[in-house]
Order: sequence, then structure tokens, then C-alpha cells
Amino acid sequence: MKVVKQNLPTIKTLTDLARLSNYSLTDTLNSDPDAKADGVDYYPREVFSGHYVPVKPTPIANPEYIAHSKDLFSELGFDDSLALTPEFISMFSGDISNVPQPMSKLGWACGYALSIYGKEYYSQCPFQTGNGYGDGRAISVLEVVTGGKRWEMQLKGGGKTPYCRGADGRAVLRSSVREFLAQEHMNALKIQTSRSLSLFTSKKEQVMRPWFNQGSHSKDPELMIEEDVAISTRVAPSFIRVGQLELFARRARKKEHPKAYEELEKIVLHLIDREYSEQINKELPLEEKVILLSIEFQDRLTSLVANWIRVGYCQGNFNSDNCAAGGFTLDYGPFGFMDMFDPNYQPWTGGGLHFSFLNQEQAAKQNFKMFCSALKPLLHLHPNTLQKLEKMDNDFSKIMQSKIKQMWAKKLGIGEFDPKLFNELFNLLCESSVDYTIFFRELSHIPDDINLLIKSFYNKSFKNDTVKSKWSNWFEKWKSQVKDTSSQMKKTNPKYILREWHLVPAYQQAQKGDYTLIVKLQEVMKNPYAEQASEIEEKYYNKKPSDFFGIAGISHVSCSS
Repeated sequence: MKVVKQNLPTIKTLTDLARLSNYSLTDTLNSDPDAKADGVDYYPREVFSGHYVPVKPTPIANPEYIAHSKDLFSELGFDDSLALTPEFISMFSGDISNVPQPMSKLGWACGYALSIYGKEYYSQCPFQTGNGYGDGRAISVLEVVTGGKRWEMQLKGGGKTPYCRGADGRAVLRSSVREFLAQEHMNALKIQTSRSLSLFTSKKEQVMRPWFNQGSHSKDPELMIEEDVAISTRVAPSFIRVGQLELFARRARKKEHPKAYEELEKIVLHLIDREYSEQINKELPLEEKVILLSIEFQDRLTSLVANWIRVGYCQGNFNSDNCAAGGFTLDYGPFGFMDMFDPNYQPWTGGGLHFSFLNQEQAAKQNFKMFCSALKPLLHLHPNTLQKLEKMDNDFSKIMQSKIKQMWAKKLGIGEFDPKLFNELFNLLCESSVDYTIFFRELSHIPDDINLLIKSFYNKSFKNDTVKSKWSNWFEKWKSQVKDTSSQMKKTNPKYILREWHLVPAYQQAQKGDYTLIVKLQEVMKNPYAEQASEIEEKYYNKKPSDFFGIAGISHVSCSS
């Protein structure tokens, strides 16, 4: 998702934007043959074939502007004034009934399979068949090509679809604020991600969601609360998930309908066109494309997870349906950035250890396995190529470990990964109560005195002579191996991360109609590696307050959104 600086046309109106529209997915892939022509398709039903279902979004009532991403607007060639035009507000709050031609007055939702750690699940599908999983409240409404790059725009919380499984199709303000800020922050951290375009809410439409009592330590929601709805628009080259490939592979293997194999081949070729066209020559035979696709995806996925660990990010629920086939961070549901170092950190109460912080590489391995499995039907006439694919699957852990070691070496500013030095540090981080971000940022100053790292400790363990001696010994070993300069290390170790206790007051104030803290966080978190003003440092470069540990909604979240 590299951004190339170009002289882009300035888009000031929705009519200007309409001229850039180009609907590759709906123009080239198969529509659900049972879809309704008017897109009013809001009740759970099985979708047996087709790559997408045409759906008309449900606009939120009396939309109110909260924010837009000035950085993404600039990259797309959008004038900032566009975000406040009535036509833009209407479209990106769910009303596409009056968009200018050649824009479509229908959006689309896609189905996918669900697998968790390499095991496919059907039980959460209301029909027990797996044909009811998909975009339950995410509706894509536009594809544009600008600056030689294609972007798909998707409304999160855009209303019901056939995949809604009985839910209301809405996102609430709380989760929308989290996702809006997190996507742009992740981009600023230089980690591949979907992006945030705009954020609108309604003070006239509310929904009920399970949540926690104030100050509760409960892991399970305790009450239902009324929350304002919101629609955030997320943007990416595509929203194809590993789970989508799985769905079409399953249908092809089981020959569920006459076009099953054709639909698998078409979605894979569409993925290549949307995400890997620069790396894969379209003139190559299919089997060669499949191998190159696997190589590229493996490289992106392993790099992505290594970078997540670098900045202390935990996805929380890294199922295959939450794994973008383009190799970027996709779903900001129960995510979190770690405060105190904990290898088992898990922000989501329903996630378990298998999706915890340092198990993300194992989750990625299982997602890659399902990715490879989904491609196998395309290679049934090419046994030698199939063997290459299986070898890549088997080699995933080796590639992943290589990326992880490179990341740790860079994070520590040393020339080559030293397992003994790292293991000693890992044990010390586990034994001591250390803030992950602050510790590595302070280390990036390459201090002469170990005492300068005290700022990162949560308790007084550093004053214990035995503990301090261990740290001092490690520090001297590390100092002898440092190769990078302080400025190089600071480009690897961010100073500011989007901590949950920063987010809570932002969405609480937003519930009252005050959006100033959202805009403030936007500005601070888009410069995570910079030395910012002293008042910013004082407020946002701090350890988690002791009163917040274990508190529901701050230390952990449910998946209600």
C-alpha cells in the first residue's frame, strides 16, 4: 500500500469524485443470483453462490460530522472542504440514493468462511451451513482510481445485509471512534493497514449494546446500554479476506454448484489484480500466478505480524475472516496496544491465549495454512506446483521467525539478533513491571546510566538490589552490541501509542457531542515517532494509571460494537 506522490486533480465536489469511480468488483465478479434488484435485502438468508450481494445501505438519521482524515484526503487528491459538503455527508452516512452518475446507487456485501486456528466453523452460522457468514454491517459503496491507485470505500455500520445474522447492521460511536483513530495511527506507525476516510454519528438514532458497569472488573458484559450509532468509512485497495478464498475453495472442493470452480478462480485472479498486480505478470499461467501470490502474501503477512509486535499491538481476534488477503491490518474490533509488557496480553475477553500478543505469529501461521488450502483446488492438475505450495506452507514458521528476529535486532539497535541477549531481556521484562513503549523509547536514547530507564517501571522492583543487578548486567551487554544511532532506534520505537485509556474519554466526550479530543488524538497519534511539545509529552507519554488496571472497558473490552 505504498503511496506515490503525484499531482492529483483536486476533488472538491461529489461530482468530481464520481468521475473517478470504477467498480472493478461488481463489473467483473459474479453477483448473487438470488439478490434483489433494488438492494433492499436486509434479512438473514443463505447465499449459495456469487461473489457479492448488491445491497442498499441504510442511512443513519440526521448525520453529524465528527472528523475526516486530512492525510488520506491529501493522498487521494480530495480537498478538505469536500468532507463538509451535504452530498459527501449524505453518501458517507449511508444515503447513496442520489449520488451523481456514473456512481452506483447500490453498494455490495461479500460472504466469507470462518476458521479459527485452521479449523472451519459452521455453528455460528444461523443456518449451520456456513452460507450465512459475511459482511453483516459493512457495505462497500465505491471504488475510485486516483493517482494510478485503486481504493475501495466501505461503510462500517451501513445497515443490514443478508449476512447480518439477526443483528441490526449498526456500529456504535464508541467502536467507530476507536477504529477511525486506530487506522490512521497504524498508518503513521508505518504499518500496512486499512485507512479512515470519515466519521459521522447520529444523535437521533440509538441502539442497545452489552457493556460493563462503571469501574467493574468483570470479564463479561453486565448490562445493556443505549449508544449513539455511527458510520465510519474505511478505505483499502480491496477488502478481500482469507476467509473469502476459503468460502469459494470449499464450494469448489464440494462442487456445491456448477460455477464453484470458476468462482474460486475468478476471486483469486481478482485478488491478484487488486493487490498484487505490480508483483505478478498477468500473462503468466494460473499455476505460476498462484505460487507468486503465495510468496508475496507470506512476505506481507510475516512482515505485518512482526511489525505488530514491534509496536505492542494485539489484534485480539485474528481469525481468517479478519485477515486481509492483501496482507494489511484489517479489522479493528477488539484490538489493543499493550501498556505493561505481557507476552499473553489479550485485550478481548473472548479471545483467549491463542490470539494473545506473542501468539499472533501462530495465528498468522494458521491463517496462511488456510490461504494455501484455499488455493489447492486450482493446482489439481499441477502436482509439482502443488508440492511447492505445500513447502511454502511448511516453511512459514521459519520465515516468520526470521522476520521476528530481524525486528528484535532493529528494536534493540544491534547489528544481528543475539538470542542470549534477547532471552535475558525477555525474562527481565516478564519479571519486572515495565511499560513496553516507554522502555524501548527510553532505550532508544542509548543512555549511559541504567537509572534513566526507571521512567518505564510501574512498581518499585527496580529498587530491589537483585533485580537492579540483573538489569545492570544486561544493560552493559546490550551497550557493547549497539550499532544503531539514537535517531535510528527512535524510528523503530514509537514514543506515542494509542492507549485504551486515551480512547475512553474521547468517545465518552463524543457521546455528549464534544469531538475536540478525537481531533486532538488524531493530531498527536499521526506523529508517533516525533518529539512533540512538552504539554503533549506530559499528557500522552505516560504509564497507565494504576487505577485503570483490570477495569472493564479500559484493560479489556468485549466484542460489542
